[in-house]
Amino acid sequence: MITQSIPRVILVPLMMLGTTAAMADPDHDELPGLGQVGDDSHIDQVIEVDMGEMYFCPDNFAFERGETVKFVLVNSGRMVHEFAIGTEETQNVHEQEMNVMSREGMMTTRVLRHDRMLASGMMHVDENARLLAPDETAELIWTFSGEQDELIIACNVPGHRAAGMEGVVTIGADHPS
Repeated sequence: MITQSIPRVILVPLMMLGTTAAMADPDHDELPGLGQVGDDSHIDQVIEVDMGEMYFCPDNFAFERGETVKFVLVNSGRMVHEFAIGTEETQNVHEQEMNVMSREGMMTTRVLRHDRMLASGMMHVDENARLLAPDETAELIWTFSGEQDELIIACNVPGHRAAGMEGVVTIGADHPS
């Protein structure tokens, strides 16, 4: 479910293409070890995450393997921010893509330019991430079923992760089904 403020004129063609075609990188649908999109009819807990200037609050999470979490993401800052679930490796790759998006004018520090993202084929609709303009709210429902014991939550907008905008997800024992 995409709950970001994407104009309907852009969203409908993207839905017709499928998310794989619309993602910044064709490999974004392959998320080994991270888990997968959660079923919104089976949510184990809901966590609101405040995304402000160079912080997530909370920024430290502990879940059971197989647990489904609904993150309600609120960008309370004045800048564009991202909430991305990944490993060190996937975050580093995604950070480079976000650098390209910034350099090519698809986003500024305060504005998301969906028309430019669409025109370049780099629409940000990753299953494991949400990119929000200031004052936007979005949801991300995720099941932590991968083999990783630790994941990173990061904002890969250029400079934000380096400034400390990241958190840790620890995955423990199996969640009772």
